[in-house]
Amino acid sequence: MFKGKTILTGVKPTGTPHLGNYLGAIKPAIELGKKAGKHYMFIADYHAINAEKDPAVLNQKLKEIACIYLAGGLNPEHSVFYRQSDIPEIPEITTILYAYTPKGFMNKAHAYKAAVDKNREAGKPDDDGINMGLYTYPTLMAADILTFNSDIVPVGKDQVQHVEIARDIAGAINAHYGKSLLHLPEYYIDEHVAVVPGIDGRKMSKSYGNVIPLFEDDKAIKKAIFSIKTDSRPMEEPKDPEGILVYEIYKSIATEEQLREMADGLHQGKLGYGHIKNMLLDAVVNEIKDAREKYNYYMAHYDEVEEMLAAGAAKARPVARETLERLKDAVFGR
Repeated sequence: MFKGKTILTGVKPTGTPHLGNYLGAIKPAIELGKKAGKHYMFIADYHAINAEKDPAVLNQKLKEIACIYLAGGLNPEHSVFYRQSDIPEIPEITTILYAYTPKGFMNKAHAYKAAVDKNREAGKPDDDGINMGLYTYPTLMAADILTFNSDIVPVGKDQVQHVEIARDIAGAINAHYGKSLLHLPEYYIDEHVAVVPGIDGRKMSKSYGNVIPLFEDDKAIKKAIFSIKTDSRPMEEPKDPEGILVYEIYKSIATEEQLREMADGLHQGKLGYGHIKNMLLDAVVNEIKDAREKYNYYMAHYDEVEEMLAAGAAKARPVARETLERLKDAVFGR
C-alpha cells in the first residue's frame, strides 16, 4: 500500500509528549515513514501560534517535539524533516486556496465548532477568543498536504475532515482549470495504533493530568505508575486481567509473552498489584531508555537539530516552489 507513495505527516508542538503520545502517534508515524517511497515530516509551527502566543514557550515546545521525533528514530536522511515556517511557499499557496475554499467548509470544521460549543457552554458569544488562524486552519492544513503532492496522509479519526477538505479544494481547482494542478490525497487510519489509558482510566492526556511521563527520570515514571488506580483485593485472589488498569496500559507496550505472564499471574493469584506495577515500570523504562538518552543529547546539542531542519527545508522547498508556480501559471494565465 505504501511502496512508492508519498506520505505526509505533521505534528503540532503542544508540549512535552507523554507515553500515550509516544506509543500512539510518534512511533507509528516514524514506522510508517520508513515504508514510504517519500516521507515528509513537518513541525506545524504556524498552526501552533493560533493558541500559543508566548515565543519563549513556543520555542521550547518546538525544540522538544523536534528532539522527540529524532530520538524516536526519525531518520532525516530518509524523511524530509522540516519546520512549516521555513517553507514560505506554503502561505502563498494557502492564499490561492482561500479563493477556492467555501466559507461553509470553515463553519463546519471540527476545531472551530468545538471552540464555538465551548463558548456557548460558558455563556459567551460564539466567536469569543476565536482568531482567524483557528477559523481558517483547514485551508492552511490543505496547503500543507497539497504542496507536496501527498498520496497518503495518516490521521486519527477526528482528523479525516482535514484530508477531505484538502481533496475538495484540490478537486474544485482542477475542475475549474480543466487539468490536474493538484494531486488528490487519501487519508489513512491505522486501526492498530495503541490508545493508551491514563493512570485514572481515561485516555492518557495532559489535560486530564493522568500521564506517564516520557523522558523524565525513573523516579518520576515510577511515581506515576504506582499511582495507577487499583482496588483492595489481596494478591492470592484470582483476578480477571481485563478489568485491571495496569494490565490495560501494559497491553500497549508489552510483548505477547510478557502480557501472557502478567495475565496468568493475575488469574492464578500469584501476582499482586505491586508486582504488576513493577512489571509495567520495567517495560516503560526499557522502551524509552535509548530514546531518552538520544532526546537529552539532542536537547543539549540543538544546533545539530537546527542543521537537520534546515537541510529538510532545502529539500522541501523546490517541490513547494514547483507547486506554487504551477498554481500561479494557471490562476494568472501566465
